[in-house]
Amino acid sequence: MLTSAQKHEQNQVLCEIEDRLETPMFVLSLGWSALLVADLIWGLGPALSTLTTIIWVVFIAEFVFRFIVAPRKMRFFRKSWITLLALALPALRVLRVGRVAMLLKGGRAVRGLTLARVFAAFNRGLRSIQRTMGQFAFGYVMMLTGLVTLLGSAGMYAFERAPAGERGLNSFGDALWFTAMLMTTCGSDYWPQSAEGRVLCFFLAVYAFTIFGYVTATLATLLIKPQKAPAAPPAIDAAALRALREEIAGLRRELHG
Repeated sequence: MLTSAQKHEQNQVLCEIEDRLETPMFVLSLGWSALLVADLIWGLGPALSTLTTIIWVVFIAEFVFRFIVAPRKMRFFRKSWITLLALALPALRVLRVGRVAMLLKGGRAVRGLTLARVFAAFNRGLRSIQRTMGQFAFGYVMMLTGLVTLLGSAGMYAFERAPAGERGLNSFGDALWFTAMLMTTCGSDYWPQSAEGRVLCFFLAVYAFTIFGYVTATLATLLIKPQKAPAAPPAIDAAALRALREEIAGLRRELHG
């Protein structure tokens, strides 16, 4: 059993490790998200698939290291269960999603796993952006919105892809336009047809409604300069006020005299 002093020391070590790993893990998280987007749009070749696996192994090593250093293991697990889930999902890709799909009855399972991968990548990116840019409120929100838009576009294209001439998202550009309109709460004349696309669209709409008011208010304060407050009248010191009163009193005496 660790003493309070030992727990405090381990907490300090954990914070120091997280500070040192903040920038490299942020870069890797962006790379992870970019690889997922490329995978959903074009697919990955052997080299990029290997790179994805390497980044995944680095994430696992970082998680295990932080778990070993953390003084309160159960509390660490409770706070990091979503991260643990995000790390577990790529294992299905390493073990070949096709085999898992056969066990889980085909294409619907693959689409469900794709949706889970999009949410897992978003969770990983959210944590990294929050650590790195959390103190810059507007910059943090804009970067997070960009990540949501990019991942959402790739996910919508994967779920709603349709050949030219058929109803659906015929290109990634169409998916990006659809998601961008969703982010600005304008919407479009197209609505998802697949169950996974509708689920993803719902969460994108919730994010957009949550964040849109803050973004518009911030932009308004940047574009519209606040009016200057009227200058306060100069203060009159006590001596000048006393001299003025004496002068008025003298004028009154002369008038009444």
